[in-house]
Parts: sequence; C-alpha cells; structure tokens
Amino acid sequence: MNHSSPVPLYHQIKDILVKRIVDKVWGPGDLIPTEQELMKEFDVSRTTIRQAITSMVHDGLLEKKQGKGTTVKYQKLVGSLGRLTGFAEEVMEKGLMPHSKLLRTEFRDDLFIEKAKLNLNDEDKILVIDRIRFVNDLPIALERTCWPEEIGEILLKHDLNNAKFYQILEENGVMLKKANEKISAVNATLHDADLLGISGGQALLEMTRLSYGINDKPIEYAKTKYRSDQYQYQVELTR
Repeated sequence: MNHSSPVPLYHQIKDILVKRIVDKVWGPGDLIPTEQELMKEFDVSRTTIRQAITSMVHDGLLEKKQGKGTTVKYQKLVGSLGRLTGFAEEVMEKGLMPHSKLLRTEFRDDLFIEKAKLNLNDEDKILVIDRIRFVNDLPIALERTCWPEEIGEILLKHDLNNAKFYQILEENGVMLKKANEKISAVNATLHDADLLGISGGQALLEMTRLSYGINDKPIEYAKTKYRSDQYQYQVELTR
C-alpha cells in the first residue's frame, strides 16, 4: 500500500485482492476475509474496503451471499467451437479439475431416434451413459452419450465415473475424425434442476453432437445440457 500514490487506495487494495485470486490463494467459492479483517490488514476505512469489494463484484470476480459473506465467484467455462475435444480436455486446458458422477449406464434397443442418428438398424442395441459433469466441485452439465454396441463394450471395461471417452477410444484404435454440433437454448426441468443445484426453468445451453470415425461412420451421439450461468461458447471469426 502506498498512501502517497495518486492511485486511489481502494484501487490498490483491489489489485492486491485480484492477485490473490489469480495466484489461487483464494479459490472459487472461498470466503474472503470480512470487512473488519480487511480494514485491519490494510489500515483503511470501511468505505475504502467497500469500494474495492463493490468494484470486484461489478467485475464478476466476487459475489455477496446473504447471511454468508463475500465469496470468490466461479468463472464461466468458455468452450471453443472448431475443435473436437471432450469435456474433460476442455476443463483441464483451463487449469481446472474435471470429474463426473455416473447416473446410469445400460444397453437400450428402444431409442430409435438415437439409433437412426448412428445409422444403426432397428434391432441393434446402443449403450446409453448418463453423467453429471463437474468443474472442481461445481455441477456444470448433464451429459447423455449414446454409442454403438461394439463401442459400448470397450467403454464398459473402464470406470465410467471419470472416464475420458475419446482417450479410451484412441487407445483402442478407434480414432475420431470430425463432429457436427448444434446448440440450442432450453429450460431446466425440475429433474435437471435438482441434479445441477439450480432453479427449475433456469436457462440451459443444450449441445447436440454427432461424432464420426475416420471411416466417416457415426460412433457417438451426445446431448449435453450446460448451465448457462457457468458455461459459454466462444467463436473466432475472421474476414
């Protein structure tokens, strides 16, 4: 702190607090010290501390929770269109920790729309895997993936709670070539909301993906619902 600097004291304090977030002294969801504790640490007035905190709240770095205090806000995960990556790869590239909770896995022969997407016959079976996807400990998405039976048999040999599907397939000689994606806006059902810890009717981003192998044969049909308050897509355009 430099009390003789032309830079306002609240801005100096803000810079120090931001650095603590960047340096991961405080992580997403962590409570920051109280106003009284910060006043004592920086030897400034309550007004100065409140100016610094309010500025960080406006910047989306902190959030005030009634009856709890001020916490470090979870930052939205930004996915980039144009690259064929799995959820875990995306998250790890951002320096965050992905994990999953397996809800259900079963072979089905009655999902005719999904089988049609995968160019399968009516009598064929597909493996359906439902998971909740987390970033650190925050539920971000509900994921359903559907696979032809022969691909499903490969995946079932692994712990599906934290399995990286694309990595498993590549290790077994199944290479992905491309995928088509469609993104829509939907509202969370009460069931969705309960699993994601949000309110019913909250806006979600629904991403539908059809992935193809190197022989241009579809091998994955996936539908993932992302929390729009925690996830967004970024597209780079050139002219």
